Amino acid sequence: MSASMTNNRPASTLERCRDEYLAHLSVERGLAANTLAAYRRDLDVYVAFLAERGIDDPERISRGDIEAFIAERHDGGYAASSVNRTLSAIKGMHRFLAREGISHATPTTGIGFARTDEHLPDSLSIAAVSALLDQTFPPTDTGVRDHAILEVLYGCGVRVSELTGLDTGDVFLDEEFLRVRGKGSKERLVPITGTAARALREYLEGARMRLASHARASMPAAVFLNARGGRISRQSVHTLVERYGRLVGIEGLHPHTLRHSFATHMLAGGADLRVLQEILGHASISTTQIYTHVDRTQLREVYLAAHPRA
Repeated sequence: MSASMTNNRPASTLERCRDEYLAHLSVERGLAANTLAAYRRDLDVYVAFLAERGIDDPERISRGDIEAFIAERHDGGYAASSVNRTLSAIKGMHRFLAREGISHATPTTGIGFARTDEHLPDSLSIAAVSALLDQTFPPTDTGVRDHAILEVLYGCGVRVSELTGLDTGDVFLDEEFLRVRGKGSKERLVPITGTAARALREYLEGARMRLASHARASMPAAVFLNARGGRISRQSVHTLVERYGRLVGIEGLHPHTLRHSFATHMLAGGADLRVLQEILGHASISTTQIYTHVDRTQLREVYLAAHPRA
């Protein structure tokens, strides 16, 4: 194991176990930096809790110790989703230790996750999306760019980080797809057709080239550029999405709302759940299934409005 130091002292056994597991997630699983940072915070608290109990050997950790830790998190006012994420990190670390032969104990067996209140993603109606995308955009290079950004966010269902990370070599308009790098740098192909493809082509064939001419260095690789010819930032995309939403009466519009709207409308239009999972880049089908609940909600509203005895 690594001989890491903590506060100028040799790392404890459990700290080294934690570091081994995090290194595995980074190197072997390719987890994103933000996810790794969250797992480290959770496991830091867990290891510190066990240290207070005088436990530094993974073989000595019992189910009762973990249940006591989880109960302390609940008592501390942490949301169920936060506690579940922490428990997921703990379960993952103990599975890793057992698989690597570092520990034979399986203290997380039988410990379930807390129930969370199901939160249905915000989504726009088709009419609201049409108002947003069909509004008159400024006849400027940035106006053409902004139109393309909104069309791609809704037309392809990509995350804002995936959109800002697009390079020109990832765009295949003749073949009608984009190559997108999602969480953990995993690549996937996303279809792009219709108004999204037309808006992106118009931007690439004119406005982008003029924006790129403002770059101080060599020709930029990014698809979406700022006024100085550099890669547009996530914050800039958030700002422009909110601004164009406000212009058509949609307050507080967020890029993820367009992604959720894409998923909801695709499912309502008959898209297969597995296909939608692939397009959205969800690792688990259960993540995509939340949109089936959105569809059921709409179904119930239609039923209540239409049925004479509802």
